Amino acid sequence: MRPIIQLLHFGYHQAMSCIFPIAIFGTLALSSVIPIPFMHRYDAILIVLLLVQYLMYRTGLETLDEIKVICVFHIIGLTLELYKVWMGSWSYPELGYTKIFGVPLYSGFMYASVASFMCQIWRRLRMDMTGWPGLTSAALLGGAIYLNFFTHHFIPDFRWWLTALVFIVFWKTWIIYRVRETTYRMPLTVAFIIVGFFIWLAENIATFLGAWKYPDQYQTWQIVSFSKISSWFLLVIISVIIVAQLKHVKASRTVQNS
Repeated sequence: MRPIIQLLHFGYHQAMSCIFPIAIFGTLALSSVIPIPFMHRYDAILIVLLLVQYLMYRTGLETLDEIKVICVFHIIGLTLELYKVWMGSWSYPELGYTKIFGVPLYSGFMYASVASFMCQIWRRLRMDMTGWPGLTSAALLGGAIYLNFFTHHFIPDFRWWLTALVFIVFWKTWIIYRVRETTYRMPLTVAFIIVGFFIWLAENIATFLGAWKYPDQYQTWQIVSFSKISSWFLLVIISVIIVAQLKHVKASRTVQNS
């Protein structure tokens, strides 16, 4: 009976941490079947997501520090979107006043939702890490991963070399998380893989709902390439590095001020 209770508590915190991602997919789903009068769909999605973020902050579901992290990742994601759409990797075919160079502003929230989940689950499961490689190694690796998303259009794709580096740099890093009074742990690289896989599943749902389209989905929807799992695996690493480092900085300040 106890394992079931633990699983239910774990599932509850996972679900609560997914409120913002669920809001995104719920908005995409509803707006794909319900016409929105006097407004383009992309503009309406942006307004709804801004409202959801405001309500989450006002109700205490997200803290001000978590909002800051989400904003940082929104900018990171939107910058990547602008570049990828310019390169023709995918497109946003619908009209909208809140589009910049063919990219709707709401798209950054899809990346920010990953950061939202990371912040929420970190707080709810009272997470910690052991064997963190340090700011220099983590930041250099995260920067190289992000840069590779841009450069692989012109030079060879180094994602598999970077993936190997991830396992080398983080091979001693474990996530410590707590469910009620019990403490568990998991290799950080395993968590990267799990989260990357579920984001890939979410990406399939998003493209099916018309959030964006890959070139091979223009005529009819088809499953997103399995290779995208590796892309999300690497992108999750960037979000974890940012969240973990900001948590570390905040903890250090708390100790100094106490």
